[in-house]
Amino acid sequence: MNPCDQIFVAGHSGLAGSALVRRLHRAGFSNVITRERRELDLTDRVAVTRFFEDEPPDYVFLAAAKGGVHAAEILRDNLAIQTNVIDAAYGSGVKKLLFLGSNCIYPKYALQPLGEYALLTGALDPTDEAYAIAKIAGLKMCSAYNKQYKTNFLCVMPTTLYGPSDNYDPQTSQVLPSLLRKMHDAKLANATSVRVQGSGVPRREFLHSDDMADACIYLMERYDATQIGEVINIGTGEEIAIRELAKAIANVVGFAGQIEYDMSMPDGTARKVLDVSRLRNLGWKHQIDLESGIRATYGSYLSMLSSRPKIHQDLHPPQREDRPVLAEA
Repeated sequence: MNPCDQIFVAGHSGLAGSALVRRLHRAGFSNVITRERRELDLTDRVAVTRFFEDEPPDYVFLAAAKGGVHAAEILRDNLAIQTNVIDAAYGSGVKKLLFLGSNCIYPKYALQPLGEYALLTGALDPTDEAYAIAKIAGLKMCSAYNKQYKTNFLCVMPTTLYGPSDNYDPQTSQVLPSLLRKMHDAKLANATSVRVQGSGVPRREFLHSDDMADACIYLMERYDATQIGEVINIGTGEEIAIRELAKAIANVVGFAGQIEYDMSMPDGTARKVLDVSRLRNLGWKHQIDLESGIRATYGSYLSMLSSRPKIHQDLHPPQREDRPVLAEA
């Protein structure tokens, strides 16, 4: 990629997309194209095709995706987004496209750490099935286009991400931002304890979104799809128990109360960590350790709160001192 190339980041406002935009700007790329949904609905095939015809990008990072709990909408919208962007990228002759998947594409009971070879070797986790199927369809579409049309579409599978622009909604956030927010609220409320769902024993892997963006741009600039294969993992290869994560977040936030574990609640998968040996063999390794990443993320969270304190208070008012604060794991 050259500094003057036009680079379209689809999904620029999300956790992954915003990190990609930041990293591209830091690297000196001045023609980074983004579009708000009101300007470009990626589920609208006609609109996407017209956009690629009017402003043909040289490179595309496809980070747009829809999550949630409703399987029908997850499948419908993600399949539409992927189909429209990938096909329009082919039609306009982009030099490269990078498609971001998710570690949920791997079977629930696959051998740990999860290697790329594990794809489609077993049943998916039912709780992530709709999202995983959509992502698998996207990477298989890229693979098919590469074979049939000689495109250069790369597929990467990041592990669980965290960082600026994360989701802190108590009902839908993942474990790290959920714990961060709940411990922050507990500290403000002088709560005596924070309760974590499950035993705290399961082990997880976390990657800062800035490291993810760095890895994506590293691959985009140096390697073709034929060199990385159908899919390549992006992660740290390091894992931490939820109990240890909770302690680390409490230390960063400054919450001095008790951390309690609700053993009546399910733990989920016992272990989920990616095998990142292929990526390391290509010369990339993460730079942000977990403690530093949590501190930076907490700083960005505080900055967000300072810019809209009333919204935060309305969404999640402080609890009484004697009431434990729940945190999903």
